[in-house]
Amino acid sequence: MNAPGGAGGRPQAYGLAERAHEALRERGATVAVAESLTGGLLAAALVDVPGASAGFRGSVTAYATEVKASVLGVDEGLLAVRGPVDPVVARQMAEGVRRLLGATYGVATTGVAGPEPQDGQPVGTVHLAVAGPTGSLVASPLLSGCRATIREAAVAGALELLLSRLVDEAR
Repeated sequence: MNAPGGAGGRPQAYGLAERAHEALRERGATVAVAESLTGGLLAAALVDVPGASAGFRGSVTAYATEVKASVLGVDEGLLAVRGPVDPVVARQMAEGVRRLLGATYGVATTGVAGPEPQDGQPVGTVHLAVAGPTGSLVASPLLSGCRATIREAAVAGALELLLSRLVDEAR
């Protein structure tokens, strides 16, 4: 089932993913993603684009907190003190997947989609990160809506953040 907002019934994220792949191709760059909140939706949006294999390295769905540490290298002390829904955790996830999968850029999502708050964080708390050759960028939008809406908006936000980084680094 496609989310509203895209041309021809396609989700908004599809157009953003197409633009991201185009920008990656222009730069000879690659991307890998680490997902918690979005549970694979970001990777799915990226691989839905024909020719995605030219720029998409792969993904890690690190839904469990210990996977964020053991696979992506997120600092265990940070996770113990701040929990998995934190902007620094998002940054470390992006850096970790970039390193792990040998990509030019790493993109990460973490947050609370609901229906209940998690670890003291309200529903709609989202942290998105992009790590690349010139450093990392984090965005923390507060989203609203049902679980599916929050997750879809987080995918779109992550793709927008990646596109912003690609445009900035091209200047």
